[in-house]
Amino acid sequence: MKKLSFLFIVLSITIFSCKKSGEFYKIAGETQGTTYHMVYEGEHPDLKKQVDSLLHVFDMSLSTYEPYSTISKVNHGNNVEVDELFIKMFNKAKEVTEHSGGAFDITVGPLINAYGFGYGKQETEIDSALIDSLLQFVGMDKVKIVDNKLIKEDDRIQISGNAISQGQAVDFIADFFQKQGIKNYMIEIGGELAVKGLKDGKKWRVGIDKPYEGNDIAGQDLQTILAITDKAVATSGNYRKFYVKNGKKYSHSIDPHTGYPAFQNILSATIIADDCMTADAYATACMVSGLEKSKEIIRNNPGLDAYFVYSDEETGEYRVWFTDAVKKMIVDN
Repeated sequence: MKKLSFLFIVLSITIFSCKKSGEFYKIAGETQGTTYHMVYEGEHPDLKKQVDSLLHVFDMSLSTYEPYSTISKVNHGNNVEVDELFIKMFNKAKEVTEHSGGAFDITVGPLINAYGFGYGKQETEIDSALIDSLLQFVGMDKVKIVDNKLIKEDDRIQISGNAISQGQAVDFIADFFQKQGIKNYMIEIGGELAVKGLKDGKKWRVGIDKPYEGNDIAGQDLQTILAITDKAVATSGNYRKFYVKNGKKYSHSIDPHTGYPAFQNILSATIIADDCMTADAYATACMVSGLEKSKEIIRNNPGLDAYFVYSDEETGEYRVWFTDAVKKMIVDN
């Protein structure tokens, strides 16, 4: 299941029919249970077929909805040979797990499925006995790659790439664009995005939605707008993707330490990094960690910048916290 995203690309896009260098083109489609939108400058008015083909290659590695994908084979077996995309995802996930104090962990698959947010949609009755039984299969120390094979300590361990794979897909397509010689582009998949160069001589405008229940349409009510170039952006939050059952609210951000949904004072976490896979993973880590621990994560990891919307614990009012670099990115329009 796709990780619901919270970014709105504030763009006024004209689609040109001519094929001159310097014109911008737009392509859009569906992938990974969500949509994509891409804008780029160059001499290639239609790269949709190539992009769709590459996204299919990506899905056959990291989509749990593809029964014969690499990640699906991993989740149904052990000592499974993995491909380059999976290895790259795994190594980045391990890095973020270590640098976030375990707040990010791709082995939460059994928990994600139990809560009904995974590919199996196996929503069950949640109690402490179930959570305790599933936590024994959670932990990056329980999995490793040896000779290009994923070795699991227990066959029941499940890998979930929900919180990192869309960002990685953005990077995958960005690499393709750069190999095509495209210097100015915006790539967005499910709200996670990367921008390069300029659009009409200006930095790309990226809007962050206000994180409240009912703000269901991306871009309808913006918290702020950032002017960005040569960066990747990802946002995570719990105000759209959740359900209420028997009077209890369940969100998709699961704390790997406790096994329960993480309802922290952060309402949405936007991370800006050099690559989208990193931004995607840390956005989830910050939602799990809460405001103060998230500030520490950002400060301890050079290359990360953040914009947090959080609830003041005393007044309940919305507040924002952002890094100095982000302060320079904020624009009025």
